[in-house]
Amino acid sequence: MTQPTHAPAAAAATPPDSAWKPLRHRHFRTLWAASFASMVGSWTSDSAAAWLMTSLSSSPVHVALVQAAMTLPMLLLGLPSGALADIVERRRLMVGTQLWVALVAFVLFAVTLSGALTAGLLLALTFANGIGMAMRMPLIAAMTPELVPRPDLGRAMALHSASMNGSRILGPMIAGLALGWLGGAWIFLFYGVLSLAVAVWLLKLQSSERASSLPGERFVGAMRLGVQFARQTPQMMAVLIRSTAFGFFGIATMALLPLVARDRLDGDAGTYALLLSSMGLGAIGAVLLMPYVRRRVSRDRLVSGAIALQAVSMMVLAEATSRWLAVPASIIGGMAWVGVYNPLTVAAQISLPDWVRARGMAVYQATTMGGVTLGSVVWGQVAELSSIEAALVAAGAGGLLSLPLLWRYRVGGGRELDLRPANIAADFFSAQTIENDQGPVLVTMEYRIDPERAEEFNAVMAESRRWRLRMGAIYWGLFRDITDPGRFVEHFLVESWLDRLRQIERLTAEDIALRDRKAQFHLGNDPPLMTHLVMESLKR
Repeated sequence: MTQPTHAPAAAAATPPDSAWKPLRHRHFRTLWAASFASMVGSWTSDSAAAWLMTSLSSSPVHVALVQAAMTLPMLLLGLPSGALADIVERRRLMVGTQLWVALVAFVLFAVTLSGALTAGLLLALTFANGIGMAMRMPLIAAMTPELVPRPDLGRAMALHSASMNGSRILGPMIAGLALGWLGGAWIFLFYGVLSLAVAVWLLKLQSSERASSLPGERFVGAMRLGVQFARQTPQMMAVLIRSTAFGFFGIATMALLPLVARDRLDGDAGTYALLLSSMGLGAIGAVLLMPYVRRRVSRDRLVSGAIALQAVSMMVLAEATSRWLAVPASIIGGMAWVGVYNPLTVAAQISLPDWVRARGMAVYQATTMGGVTLGSVVWGQVAELSSIEAALVAAGAGGLLSLPLLWRYRVGGGRELDLRPANIAADFFSAQTIENDQGPVLVTMEYRIDPERAEEFNAVMAESRRWRLRMGAIYWGLFRDITDPGRFVEHFLVESWLDRLRQIERLTAEDIALRDRKAQFHLGNDPPLMTHLVMESLKR
């Protein structure tokens, strides 16, 4: 991989331990600035779309569906976009997403200016814009580790979080002002022009070389492996469950906020922009407080506390009939949103090695947005059948009830995994040439252990099962010799010889540590015997 180019002038001006330290790296600065500009434009457009829906339809369901249309593409396309981000040239894909959202913005501008915009068309074009967002988010997660040294990765992710929440303030403020002065059509034009400018700016970004000398993965196989890795990683599964549950209940605020501004507060577009900006302000405050809080509170307690805070915010917002209550409630809601998703995102990042990072984060994005999309529909329907207040109170109560039910899904507190690449060469002796597509391949490992330690050995092999499966094995098994109680044979199946080579290339320091723990049970001076069996193609 090409080393990132540094900017000496910026480095000299930035203190060594500054939160802004990653911005010393020129290509990261380019990505960060482009991402921030894109999110400002997206928040501006989405805020305008949500408010325009209140003038096109009086139905709470239609208003809530705007939020669903924004997030549904992330559910449907999150994993495919993550797979693409891991197997194709990322800069080109990033530029392509910007051109797509620019096209959608220009179409929105044209139909709004002509007076042809309807509720259904607005939902369809909002969905189309969400496709670009769905493609972009895994790309940013995957590209960042390529552009900054590992010690700066945590600060770089914090900067992305700060820019995301900063855009939540600036975007709605622009939308609120422009809706009152110019109208929604010109907001969409602004978004389109900004998206084109970002596409041009991204051309300055370095194009990283493939870290692997092996051929790229196939698209469907890459997606399958991303899901399989997440399923077989306990910390990742805990993150997915917690984020999906919170998204389902917590999205009620965002989905119903236009109705709160219009009906509960008897306000206009400026009122809605004020509430959105208040949420963004709370989010920024949470980002600034996060280092202080994380030193004193565990990741799991922080998530639970933020969920409770979000519930309080929704219940206060449900009773608010003036800005004096609605604005503080929105600020608290913004803080709670970051208080949940910041630690969950960090927990997901540190459980993923580089080779599967985009796909893993795409799975996280897709499951989270699944909860958000479903929640948007459900709470919009509840508001339609009863009232806005009832929907917000019910969502807040549901969030509180989820706390004891989900407490066993811990996302922090354990040992941090060492996911640095091990750089092990795939050096196997073979009497014949093996083609990459030959397979399936059966790999066996023979262990001779003290029978008295069999139960302890099996516990470690249960970890080995999860490890083999998340590295791409399609089957795993452990057999014991009935004539020799100390002889165990571990075996697993991969689809092809190329997949086996990829497994070895992707080994991390954590994988080597597990291999060594298994080897400690093995008796004798020689290591456990490994064999590779390639299925023969028989002619009939």
